[in-house]
Amino acid sequence: MEDKDKIFDAIIKRVREEPYAKKMGMELIKLDEGYSKVKMEFKGDMENIFGMAHGGAIFSLIDEAFETAANSHGTAAVALSMNITYIKPASPGDVLYAEAKEVSRSGRIGTYTINVENEGGNLIAICQALVYRKKEELPFLNLTLSKK
Repeated sequence: MEDKDKIFDAIIKRVREEPYAKKMGMELIKLDEGYSKVKMEFKGDMENIFGMAHGGAIFSLIDEAFETAANSHGTAAVALSMNITYIKPASPGDVLYAEAKEVSRSGRIGTYTINVENEGGNLIAICQALVYRKKEELPFLNLTLSKK
């Protein structure tokens, strides 16, 4: 197994075990270097006061895709900034997909675009995000790799 496959397996396992991702019903469905796709069903307990998807729920989905794409290189990366534009409200029962793509990566900074669409391909939100790349490898990487 290649190192990148080991990194991907470790991230996928961590997301499956992550309490917040479980609470929100998020599932990491695709991961590659600098790329991630995460899905989440918009459920009734995610509604805001208008009966639409709460912006925080959509932000959570965006953040999960951003986090996994940014950390897919095996070194710890943390968010510096995220700029979200909400385009269209999601409907209850919609399955939402956040797709994060790396636009650029230097030694310390990475730039990403994250789009959220429903299963019909309707654009729900867009995000531009910056990540700071630390020098350390992912803290859970050695633990996960040594158990294999």
